[in-house]
Amino acid sequence: MNRTLSLGLLLGTVLATTACARAAEESSAAPVASEAQAPAHASPAKIDQALPVAIVHKTASCGCCGIWVDHLKAAGFQDVRNTDDMNPIKVRLGVPVGKASCHTAEIGGYVVEGHIPAEDIKRLLAERPTARGLVLPGMPAGSPGMEMPDGYVQPYTVELVRTDGSTELFAQHGQGG
Repeated sequence: MNRTLSLGLLLGTVLATTACARAAEESSAAPVASEAQAPAHASPAKIDQALPVAIVHKTASCGCCGIWVDHLKAAGFQDVRNTDDMNPIKVRLGVPVGKASCHTAEIGGYVVEGHIPAEDIKRLLAERPTARGLVLPGMPAGSPGMEMPDGYVQPYTVELVRTDGSTELFAQHGQGG
């Protein structure tokens, strides 16, 4: 891999992680919609044995990543791993330059980068395309883990990463609302 590619991934990871930490600080003052709606006595979601294990790589201090993990657990997925250096994981899994977010998951042989809805991951697993996985660059407002107190959803596009590293539309969210 060339040095420019590695530096690009590193810069994307640093920017996403910094934004995630900032978002976590801002959201700590006001509960997100999912926290506000969840009863205090809610029991943990039941693991769906039909789903593959979701190995989520994130930094321990990332609040929005933790909320996304809760979103996955509520959908039946399991597992999380904290790591301080995300760049080698993103490089190993082939996250395209400029498509990084604050956390990376390995699910069913695919990379899942960013705040991707569990429904999109389940669709990927059902369709099993020849691809590296899914990416959602950045941290769009209203995506899982980035919920807004007023329910606002910034339009965002989940992309399928082909084996050659090119991307194409996989799903669109927050359109027309």
